[in-house]
Amino acid sequence: MNTIIMKELNDLLSQIENAIPYWEKQNTTISQATVGWQLDHSLLVINGIITQLAQSNPNHYQWRLNWKRTYIQLRNSIPRGKAKAPKQVRPAEFNTMEDLKNKLSKAQQNIKLLNSLPKNSYFTHPYFGDLNLKASVWFLQLHTNHHLKIVNDIINKG
Repeated sequence: MNTIIMKELNDLLSQIENAIPYWEKQNTTISQATVGWQLDHSLLVINGIITQLAQSNPNHYQWRLNWKRTYIQLRNSIPRGKAKAPKQVRPAEFNTMEDLKNKLSKAQQNIKLLNSLPKNSYFTHPYFGDLNLKASVWFLQLHTNHHLKIVNDIINKG
């Protein structure tokens, strides 16, 4: 895995870590969810995707055209409030600062795994279909940035 990409992913995790002290903050004009929910969701997605990549069979990966994915890739942003998080990556209502720190630690370890995965490791996104390692890393960056923008808006405008 490219060292620049690894640095970018680690920088995103540092931003998550820096936002944890604000975990209880909320601004309903920006989001119904708290900062903690946004961070928890981001960490659940990171850990879930990397786990799926590690467990996938690269021989089963097959690229398919997906117009939703292509549109988001061209925009390189996720529109706010347009999609609902799948149940498995929706945080429990009562996450704690300690819980967030534990998930962050797991994400830091998981990101190191990316270097050892075959390029056709993949996970199946509910809207975009199968994403290989490169596309999965793109999505992790895009998705985490999306939620960090919301977090920063809540912190700075709350």
